[in-house]
Amino acid sequence: MNRSAIDRAAAILFALLSAALITAFFADSRFFYWAFARHHNPLSWYIRPLFLIPFCLAAYRRSHAGIWATLLLLLSSMFWFPPPDYPNERIQQFLAMEQNFLLGGWNTAKVLASGMVALSLTLIATAFWQRKPRLGLFCLAAAAAGKILWSIRYGRAAGYAVILPAAFGLLLCTFVIGMILHKIKRRP
Repeated sequence: MNRSAIDRAAAILFALLSAALITAFFADSRFFYWAFARHHNPLSWYIRPLFLIPFCLAAYRRSHAGIWATLLLLLSSMFWFPPPDYPNERIQQFLAMEQNFLLGGWNTAKVLASGMVALSLTLIATAFWQRKPRLGLFCLAAAAAGKILWSIRYGRAAGYAVILPAAFGLLLCTFVIGMILHKIKRRP
């Protein structure tokens, strides 16, 4: 089995696992609320944007498996950490809004928001796949700005809780990706 076939097979496996996780998330209310209780831990807010580093690098290396493995890690990272003993009030309010948004009926806003998440990830991956890191970083910044604006629009004051983790993640991602790509380009 050649490298490309292994990459495709692994990508299919990680995509199926991601789909299974999303299905379990919405099909089992106990799992949904358990995951959200753990997502109140600020560590999950700060670690999630960092998965965009391996996501972008996997796209740059043209690894379907790397992209899907990173998406699986990104999806699951919301429940890696224990629930906090004393949850932040803004985080509680924001996640309550997000839960209502996710569990509510499908309307135009929900379709557009879901579509924007998928479109953002696709644009980021495509830019890095085509070896256009500046465009990729621009798409990354636009996605972070979109997340912040959406959070404030729908979460109101609670939405401001997203700004620091999103900005921290964007700055760190930009720095690390820039450093790694600079090293890659300098290789003989």
